[in-house]
Amino acid sequence: QVQLVESGGGLVQAGGSLRLSCAASGRTFGRYAMGWFRQAPGKERDFVAAISRNGGSTYYADSVKGRFTISRDNANNMVYLQMNSLKPEDTAVYYCAARPLIAGTSTLEYGYWGQGTQVTVSS
Repeated sequence: QVQLVESGGGLVQAGGSLRLSCAASGRTFGRYAMGWFRQAPGKERDFVAAISRNGGSTYYADSVKGRFTISRDNANNMVYLQMNSLKPEDTAVYYCAARPLIAGTSTLEYGYWGQGTQVTVSS
């Protein structure tokens, strides 16, 4: 079992940056691959980025590649999403998710979710 709590969302102008954080409970954090997803109003929840258990492999949606960076700190049970060059279309609720063993890109692959944090990018 793992519990996830996101933070760091807010309002930012286009071109700006935000860093999202996700704090995980439990002593087995290193056994989970982690992912970030986002959901805009009226749309499905979409994959943003994922990272392997040891942080050695990362995966990104094409829409954020080159602008967002996912990272993790297993010693402190944290995962981060650094978001640069933000665009209005990045506006969404961002969710942190955990999955045992192998990173995935589908919401169906993740069994543990945080409550989400709102990111709003103004034009």
